Amino acid sequence: MNEFPLPGRAPSRVAVASPADGDQRWAGAPSALLDDDGATLLAYRTRGDGDRVVLARSQDGVAFETLAEITPAMLSVAMVERAALARAGAGWRLYVSCAEPGTKNWFLGLLEASTLDGLAGAAMRPLDLGGPLDAVKDPVLRRTADGWLMWVCVHHLDVPGAEDRMSTAYATSDDGVDWRWHGTVLSGRPGRWDARGARVTTVLPDGRAAYDGRATAEENWFERTGLASPDGAGPRLRADGEPVADVRYLDVLALPGGGHRLYYEARCADGAHELRTEPG
Repeated sequence: MNEFPLPGRAPSRVAVASPADGDQRWAGAPSALLDDDGATLLAYRTRGDGDRVVLARSQDGVAFETLAEITPAMLSVAMVERAALARAGAGWRLYVSCAEPGTKNWFLGLLEASTLDGLAGAAMRPLDLGGPLDAVKDPVLRRTADGWLMWVCVHHLDVPGAEDRMSTAYATSDDGVDWRWHGTVLSGRPGRWDARGARVTTVLPDGRAAYDGRATAEENWFERTGLASPDGAGPRLRADGEPVADVRYLDVLALPGGGHRLYYEARCADGAHELRTEPG
């Protein structure tokens, strides 16, 4: 089995700088795919004076041109977070993490348009995922010959004040709109570095995954990357060992000529986060 593509094995470059200096000034939560002409398309989140999801395009995978921006006000939500971009026939879909105003709840909203920049003006359709105490966000999306697959971060709302706890659930769909919920596939391990939660951030074709984990509530926003493997014939994952990289939201993009390009969110010395990339 090939080695998992990980940060730190090649020189990295800044793909998107932090929007400002200091804590809570972030560029990251990337989700990448290739366009038909080989260009790299990227959906990422910025946080500074408000959140936004940015759609961008690059010919070399490093220097990106902004195509569209989506703000919470455009969707009538409190915040937006990681989004997953997908082809759908001749058009495009964007699955956006949305915070429900006045609550701790998150849900996924679906935008559809014939062009990438048209997604910024599309009406949002909330998706029916999880249960009443599941705040769902940060989707990882894959399409196969059999349909659509999604790994979703779930923040658990059953204990007030402990909503930062997280696990990963799995869902499938025939059309990418109506989803079947299959429940938890990866959780944190008591007493380990990922005890407070485990959020899948990328899944390879062979089923191996990278995930964000942390031990305590105080480590929120300081997650590290771990690896997980398929646990049997079903969708469940088994966490493997210790952290492998001090980054968040690792995404692995397979390249048509072989190899990969990695995108991830990295901390700066002043507390800001920047979106970095490297070959893998």
